[in-house]
Amino acid sequence: MGRRINKLNPVVAALTGFLLAMPVMASDTGDTNDVSALLAELQKPDQDGWQRLERQITRAWSRSGSASADLLLQRGREAMRNGQTAQALEHFTALIDHAPEFAEGYHARATAWFMDGKLGRALDDLRATLAYNPDHFSALAGLGRIFEDLRDFERARAAYRAAATIHPHRADVKTALDRLDKRLDGTAL
Repeated sequence: MGRRINKLNPVVAALTGFLLAMPVMASDTGDTNDVSALLAELQKPDQDGWQRLERQITRAWSRSGSASADLLLQRGREAMRNGQTAQALEHFTALIDHAPEFAEGYHARATAWFMDGKLGRALDDLRATLAYNPDHFSALAGLGRIFEDLRDFERARAAYRAAATIHPHRADVKTALDRLDKRLDGTAL
């Protein structure tokens, strides 16, 4: 698997420096030009087909380039759907061992850690996700959620803002930003 350095947009770059302090590299797991074009389309404020674009991006990010790694991701996700978090963690850990530069493996395991109540481990895996894929809007939203749960509202807002910069259509991120803006800035009377 080849490696390349991804360019960060200014908001993600600032957040990455603020939260991650890790080198930023991405695995070459597909046609990054296609994903870049999809991300550019997703950012358009009047984008009516954003759900389709989101699915296409997520599918592209879920392809590792290795049939065995893709199978481990699939099995881990099935275990999560069936409420088998420990089994999912085993699959995702094996996936990361097999494909250590595959961002989606870390993101999937972060979700499992979060579901298991292990927020520190989830944060570590979200940081790794963003080190390999700085455009991962779901990982940024996940960071926001964890920081909000930890009552670190400034970091939560920064993470949600970074997610919204990449994917401005997610209702959960918009709602979280409204909630945090009211909490941190107060409401106008």
